[in-house]
Amino acid sequence: MNIILTEIAQREINNIIKDKTDELDNEQTYLRVGVRGGGCSGFSYILDLTSNIKDNDETVSEQNGITVICDPKSLLYIDGTTIDFRDEIMGRGFVFNNPNATASCGCGSSFSA
Repeated sequence: MNIILTEIAQREINNIIKDKTDELDNEQTYLRVGVRGGGCSGFSYILDLTSNIKDNDETVSEQNGITVICDPKSLLYIDGTTIDFRDEIMGRGFVFNNPNATASCGCGSSFSA
């Protein structure tokens, strides 16, 4: 089970963590990755910073000091996904390259499996 963060995504996440240090409860911050029903293609991606691990969360990777956690149901849909970050004229944000997606929407924030 694995979720990969590109070097650019790692840098952006570390910058966000530094900016939000005062808002988080303790020294350990986790990147929660998941999916929920909705979006224009059926599922939408979730990215969240948290200092709390839920009972069913699994650690799926640790990269450059970033511990990625995910619930088991979401992991079925996003295992092997690479998360990148793009800063372009049309906008900036995280981009998901999900090998399990059978279709994605134009905005890249939802998919079907």
